[in-house]
Amino acid sequence: MISTKYFDHTILNADAKEADVKKICDEAKKYDFASVCVNSYYTGFVANELKDTDVKVCTVVGFPLGQSTTEVKAFETKKAIEAGATEIDMVINVGALKDKKYDFVREDIKALKDVCGKGIVLKVIIETCLLTDEEKVVACKLSKEAGADFVKTSTGFSKAGAKACDVKIMRETVGDDMGVKASGGIHSEEEALSMIEAGASRLGTSATLAIIGEK
Repeated sequence: MISTKYFDHTILNADAKEADVKKICDEAKKYDFASVCVNSYYTGFVANELKDTDVKVCTVVGFPLGQSTTEVKAFETKKAIEAGATEIDMVINVGALKDKKYDFVREDIKALKDVCGKGIVLKVIIETCLLTDEEKVVACKLSKEAGADFVKTSTGFSKAGAKACDVKIMRETVGDDMGVKASGGIHSEEEALSMIEAGASRLGTSATLAIIGEK
């Protein structure tokens, strides 16, 4: 059985109601998942629901397109942390990466890590389905240079989600010093195990209960 601490129990759909988010929090506490991952509107609510537990509060930033300005992303990060977030999942500016504006992409990530400091985990969503293999390597290297803690495959809101082959590229690029999060389209234990075997250290999914055999 997969350790429940692999999972960021996720609810990011636009029509998620407070009762839906509370249900996710209750499940995360029951099964001791790594985190609950939400949009920033619910950060404070989730932080209150998860107080006195070791389940982390994960908030997405610049989500799902990544093309907010750096200043907006940094402000969103600051407000999420103030509301109780202990992990931030940011989306890179994919267009800037494709334009080879590597200094901008690096500084975009670094600006958020500067807000996070050492105490808040920063995960960088590179949106693998939109990148060539070469671009995936570059995105991972820039994330590492910027001081991020994780690289992450996908938002789950683009053309495709996580693939084990992409996780393998990401792990080989960042080495053992960073985390690799696979997310998007992981619905079964078999799929989850393939991501872990490829090098994932965290899994983001809304199908967590089904994966661990509780639904």
